[in-house]
Order: sequence, then C-alpha cells, then structure tokens
Amino acid sequence: MLERVDYDARQHAVYAAGRALSDEAERAWIGAFRKWASPRRPLTVLDLGSGTGRFTPALAREFGGPVHGVEPSDRMRQVAEQTGRRTGVQYLAGSAESIPLPGEACDLVLMFLSFHHVRDRHAAVAEIRRVARPGARVLLRSTFSDRMPDLLWHRFFPSAPRVERELFPSLTEVVRLFGAAGFTVAGLDRLRVTMAPSLAAYAERLRLRAISTFEYLAEDEIRAGFAALDRAVRAEDVPQPVGVDGDLLVLGA
Repeated sequence: MLERVDYDARQHAVYAAGRALSDEAERAWIGAFRKWASPRRPLTVLDLGSGTGRFTPALAREFGGPVHGVEPSDRMRQVAEQTGRRTGVQYLAGSAESIPLPGEACDLVLMFLSFHHVRDRHAAVAEIRRVARPGARVLLRSTFSDRMPDLLWHRFFPSAPRVERELFPSLTEVVRLFGAAGFTVAGLDRLRVTMAPSLAAYAERLRLRAISTFEYLAEDEIRAGFAALDRAVRAEDVPQPVGVDGDLLVLGA
C-alpha cells in the first residue's frame, strides 16, 4: 500500500478550492444519494471522511436530520468548521476505523473518495456496520482499480493511472469486504458530472494539486504535465466543458 497522504501538511490549504463542487455537480450527486436513501425524513447521516465539508451542509439540507462529519485530519476539519457550518451539522475527530458515534446511530453513511485512504479496511467495515441501523444504506463513491475511468488529466501525467491502480481498491475487493460484514450490494451507478466549463478552467483547478495522486508523482513529471496541459489550453479554440465519470457503489445493511 502506498504511503498515506498527510492532509495536514499541504492538502488542507488547497482542497476546498481545488475540489469545489459546481452547483450542477452538487445537484447530480445529491440526486444520486436521494435515489438510494430511504424516503423517510429526517435521516441521520454520517459523512465519513468529510474533509473540508464540501458535502456535509448539502446532506443536512436534503435529509433533514443531524449530519456527523467525521474526519481524521485536524486541519481539514478546521476548514470545514470555518466554511461548512450549518444547523444540524457537527464535525468530529475520528476515522473509519474509530467512529465516535454510538451503535445503530445512522440511516445513511457516505464515503466520498475517502475509502482508499483507510489503512485497516476490515476494521473500518466493522465500524460502519456497528453504526449503521438495520436498513441503512452505505454510499461509497470511489474509483475502483478494476473500473478505472478515462480521466482527461491522466493524459498529461502518465504515471497517474499506475498510481491510482495501486491506490484504489478493486470493486471485487470492496464487495467482498462489505459482504463479509453482512452488507449486500443494492446498486452501482456511474455518474458523469461537469468539473469545469473549459479546459483552461480545469487546468487552473488542477494546478492547485488538490488531487492526492499528485503527492505520489515526481516533480519533473508534474512540471512537464502542466506544460503540456498549457499547450492544450492554448490550442482550444472553442471552450468545451470538462466532465468526469464517477462510480457510486450502494450497499445495504
């Protein structure tokens, strides 16, 4: 397993800007979560690996119940406290392996691009099972190493796909892990969301290096990749939106 990224070192300072959700992207993801959640309201939600809180307030608006954002990085959590506060939302120090909530406390558990950072995945799945109520849904937004999407930025940084195949678990592995804890697969969606209105705007976001994969790339490759990306930006006569495909695995407790 690759060395863990220390979000307290650099990522906390760039993540909110570099990974900000457009209104369109937020609506698309919240709509996907709504599709799989119980229609009952309110729902108690766990945003596990909540980072800078980019989803937590929207989850509170949509599901109407308390939302617990659990995040191990102190400085990411501080950003969330400063920018993502809302009635019904609380941010807690914790991790997937040690969730600071009582048993059977949650109707919905979201892990959005955070499961691949978990070191002890067996312990994490056991903890999620502990806090999930009977009938709860677990929404796991992840890249899967056996279902790698064709990402535009990978074309400029050729080591990135190799890094991500090592960084992300396979769908088979994840289904097996959760299945052993009593979860069943309820669905698997692939959404395409717009990340930027043009290649130039996308390049500016990428330049913040808020995607943790950049932490594993050599500086020479990063410089060369951004130079190539800048050439592509200059060659773009008619700006086109940049979309990204993402998988959402849905598990039932």
